[in-house]
Amino acid sequence: MPPVASSQANSAIEGDSSVRYGPALTLLASLFFMWGFITVINNTLLPHLRSVFELNYTQTTLIESVWFIAYFVASIPSAKLIEKIGYQKSLVIGLLVMAAGALGMMLAASIPSYGVTLAMLFVIASGITLLQVAANPYVAVVGKPETASSRLNLVQAMNSAGTMLAPMFGAYLILGRSKGGTATSDVVLTQAERMADAQSVILPYGLVAVVLIALAVIIGRFPLPAMGSATQRIAPEERAKLSLWKHRNLVFGIPAIFIYLIAEIGVANLFVNFVSQPDIANLTHEKAGQYLTFLWGGMMVGRFLGSAIMQKIDAGLVLAAFSVGAFVVMLVTVFTTGPVAMWALILVGLFHSIMFPTIFTLGIKGLGPLTEEGSGLLIMAIAGGALVVVQGWLADAYGLQTSFLLTAVCELYVLFYALWGSKTTSEPA
Repeated sequence: MPPVASSQANSAIEGDSSVRYGPALTLLASLFFMWGFITVINNTLLPHLRSVFELNYTQTTLIESVWFIAYFVASIPSAKLIEKIGYQKSLVIGLLVMAAGALGMMLAASIPSYGVTLAMLFVIASGITLLQVAANPYVAVVGKPETASSRLNLVQAMNSAGTMLAPMFGAYLILGRSKGGTATSDVVLTQAERMADAQSVILPYGLVAVVLIALAVIIGRFPLPAMGSATQRIAPEERAKLSLWKHRNLVFGIPAIFIYLIAEIGVANLFVNFVSQPDIANLTHEKAGQYLTFLWGGMMVGRFLGSAIMQKIDAGLVLAAFSVGAFVVMLVTVFTTGPVAMWALILVGLFHSIMFPTIFTLGIKGLGPLTEEGSGLLIMAIAGGALVVVQGWLADAYGLQTSFLLTAVCELYVLFYALWGSKTTSEPA
């Protein structure tokens, strides 16, 4: 961790940071925007790759599983790297790793190669993992503890802005420039058409690589302040007296993040294929991809709304209310057809909006010098998104619409965490 400049800086972090740390939080918001943007490009990339490589649903969702396996693999090394070289250098490295993966995607498209595509998506996700381990706890601890959920939801709204714009970017530059993306679902492409479609990935990932490199330069030159003494690591002999596993909010928060990600990623990745079905909206993949903007736009609106509500109402109660809403609209998605089913699935974005940042801040509440380690474990739990392959298997075996019952079950665990699992059982470390 970088050295603390002065005791005055520490008191500013632990108190009101709205003035002193405003520029730093604004800059970090751009990172939240970029990793949200790049992650959601996958939602239009997956139906594109399904067409190019003629994949079934299980193979298609396996692509996203590789993405989230990176969170499991890279989280602990990321925490160790941050401990060794500090937050600022780690953020720069994370951006450069993502840029390298984006350049690798251009190579994968030019070959084209399913295996190289999987490898490059793993590289990009590893870079995002490093950013997540560094940036989420930073935002959570630079202000008053009681408004941590509100603050992280507010900054995460920029993540949602990225997720809202990414479908339009992907629909236009990937699906809109490919034969498979502009054809109806019953059209069979020739080998030559599929190989030509693969090339449409080169331009968007080239643009992404340029932006990531530029951000790395800006972050590297910015005077990013330290997180403060409240979360600084302590001597090994003192650390041995403390246990992460005595904190119920963390113990149940890890599976809460894991299970929530199954729900979020399953909805996002199968949205285009679901909406394209004749008995739902009967749209081309390009048009269906454009409707993803409403799904992610709902997440942005929900985070702004949730941030304001949590200034007045306990974060756990707000999380409980949103999980009930998500459960209800998922049942509507499964048991209705036509526009009602489509808009119900879109509406779940509003209810999912606050779940990750709220679970995260409730999970690290009271950890003190254990915050960094707890953060690493919570980010590792994002690997739950890899189990979207289970929903892919359910879709192949029982039908795509029925597979969303898995999402509904996930919402119930979030409700349990909000009402009981998130309650602290240990004094702050």
